[in-house]
Amino acid sequence: MTIHASRRDVLKGGGALVVSFSFAGNIGEALAQGSKPLALTEVDSFLAIDAGGEVTLYSGKVDLGTGVATALPQIVADELDVPLNRIKLIQGDTALTPDQGTTWGSLSVQIGGMQLRNAAATAKAALLEQAAKRLDAKKEDLKVADGVVSTGNKWVSYGELIGGKRFELTLDHTKPAAAKDPKDYKFVGKPVPRVDIPEKVTGRFTYMQDFRVPGMLHGRVVRPPAIGATLESVDEGSIKDVAGVIKVVREGNFLGVVAESEWGAIKAAQKLKASWSKSQTLPDAAKLWDEVRASKVVKDEVTSNVGNSAEAIAQAGAKTLKATYDFAIHTHGSIGPSCAVAEFKDGKLTSWSASQATHSLRKQLATMLGIPADNVRCIYIEGSGCYGRNGHEDAAADAALLAKAVARPVRVQWSRADEHGWDPKGPPTLIDLRAAVDGAGAVTAWESEFFIPQQTAGSFNVPLVAATLAGMPAGEDIAPGNIFQNSAVPYKFANVKTVCRRLASTPFRPSWIRTPGRMQNTYANECFIDELAAAANADPVEFRLKYLDPNDKRGIEVLNRAATLAKWDKRPSPRRDQQGDVAVGRGVAYCKYELVRTYIAAVAEVEVKRSTGDIRVRRFYLAHDCGQIINPDGLKNQLDGNVIQTLSRTLIEELKYDRSAVTSLDWASYPILRFPQVPELVYDLIDRPNERPWGAGEPSAAVVPAAISNAVFDAIGVRLRSVPFTPDKVLATTKGAA
Repeated sequence: MTIHASRRDVLKGGGALVVSFSFAGNIGEALAQGSKPLALTEVDSFLAIDAGGEVTLYSGKVDLGTGVATALPQIVADELDVPLNRIKLIQGDTALTPDQGTTWGSLSVQIGGMQLRNAAATAKAALLEQAAKRLDAKKEDLKVADGVVSTGNKWVSYGELIGGKRFELTLDHTKPAAAKDPKDYKFVGKPVPRVDIPEKVTGRFTYMQDFRVPGMLHGRVVRPPAIGATLESVDEGSIKDVAGVIKVVREGNFLGVVAESEWGAIKAAQKLKASWSKSQTLPDAAKLWDEVRASKVVKDEVTSNVGNSAEAIAQAGAKTLKATYDFAIHTHGSIGPSCAVAEFKDGKLTSWSASQATHSLRKQLATMLGIPADNVRCIYIEGSGCYGRNGHEDAAADAALLAKAVARPVRVQWSRADEHGWDPKGPPTLIDLRAAVDGAGAVTAWESEFFIPQQTAGSFNVPLVAATLAGMPAGEDIAPGNIFQNSAVPYKFANVKTVCRRLASTPFRPSWIRTPGRMQNTYANECFIDELAAAANADPVEFRLKYLDPNDKRGIEVLNRAATLAKWDKRPSPRRDQQGDVAVGRGVAYCKYELVRTYIAAVAEVEVKRSTGDIRVRRFYLAHDCGQIINPDGLKNQLDGNVIQTLSRTLIEELKYDRSAVTSLDWASYPILRFPQVPELVYDLIDRPNERPWGAGEPSAAVVPAAISNAVFDAIGVRLRSVPFTPDKVLATTKGAA
């Protein structure tokens, strides 16, 4: 069960937090004073056991619909030997949970889960020491089951040992305590049903969009008609007939309304007359890639450099292949538009939102309002649709500004147009690739250049729209995420140079969307190696295996297992035996995520209708190695989401805009994949219980675009080098190839 608890709730619950073996002060007093331990180096920051033996976990990593609210308790239940139904989870509350970093990058289990495992193992060791003293027994003779320590006919519960007290134990996550032998796991590795699903499928789950507080008002923001427009005048009299309006709030170019009801706020925002200056700051959409290529480069970031690629490419007799790939601007497209509630009282702000980064949001809101961060509390509540940094933090800033203006709690619910028009975007990516091959088709050199926006050093704070419009402190950081990752290739060529050309600017405020950079870069790399395989008249799987590091056994295994899973037809691409209107093809793609963790290989099976350019993905096969699997059913959920969302991004999604603003403001103008378009999904989950767990929330998305592009080439013999692969692009590419 996931709970969102106040300090009062925790105290009323009989002391879900506990005080140490050294009796170092009652935790209730500490909570009342706002000093619950939060340091990453303390057991008490992560877990507590009350007098009844109930365990409370405190996680800075949050469940975005990823299933970690089930997986994290599985990890701790095994380490502590307690029943799963005796574990509660509090997540993303800056007053109660440690700052484990933003929930991103497929690190919730890999980092957050392992910190919890370390805390649980450390706590259990201390509990066993205390039990040995209490039972007058040797520690090695003790057994633990369901939170009860026993030897012979003597026993003592965890609640009796520690209930009402604090552990006062330190942690070193670089040297974690000895964890349980995986062969003894009862929960880890098992398809434990997700704790959130019953309430979600019966409509009883409280999403952020459903959340309410007493005395709450409703706010709406009146958006500028153009990015960069200046607010010139407001006619407050234009909404005098709208019932329940509390206040029109204007701060610089920020314009909002607050009303008693949500409908009142919507009507007031629609009817409020305001004059804005004209603004045309966006590039011509038809010339986007010219604009990207012409952008100022602030840094050339070399991500790999082996041998002398320039010399090898220039060598006499070498054949050079070149290609350019591009990946469109995407919006997050969250199914539920962003929402937040804020209360500003006695100089302190409480913010409820679906932010992936409540600890960072806390600092941003404090900076915006000019108050100490200690006076801001951010509490996570799961949103209906959230991957990457979408609009949730911006809704939180809207709500905070309006709540301060009216001195009452305010809920801000974004509209679909708000979400599509004003959430930060996944930036456009342009990639140039070159390779040299010898007379036998062997690759002698590989070069690539990735045109991607810069990342502000040391900061992943995306400027808040409300702060920028209001002229409040917002910062000018550019934070697209670590989009340089997987620009380097996993293949062992003799000469390699990969360079990220970091651009000074990008058309829209950027942020990270699921698998940022890793998807775009893997797409280009895996398509281009397929081009090299075709030039060598080689089977695409065998060609990859030829250049993988022979010592990287897991990479070789995952690629072979994907081929076996898909019953791979070993031959060069493209097929030469299809003449009809509908052609069928298969394509492969491989990725070692960030070149250091999760291995993925995919095979896409597609059919292409030559007359219309329509692509249908019939089946998608995936072999996946993320080390120790915590919950195989949860992992499948993640793979489903990765593949389906990325199919949508690959085949359909593309932001539309004019010189002033985003124009794709609804699902008609920004369509996404529909249920009839979802292919059959087939997985081979490689479980390695004796290895550390790696992430699964993003990696499998990285291989989807390339697998589809390579399958289309196999079917009809043309290369799709521009995402999304729309029918018009397929027809144009086919016509150009002819």
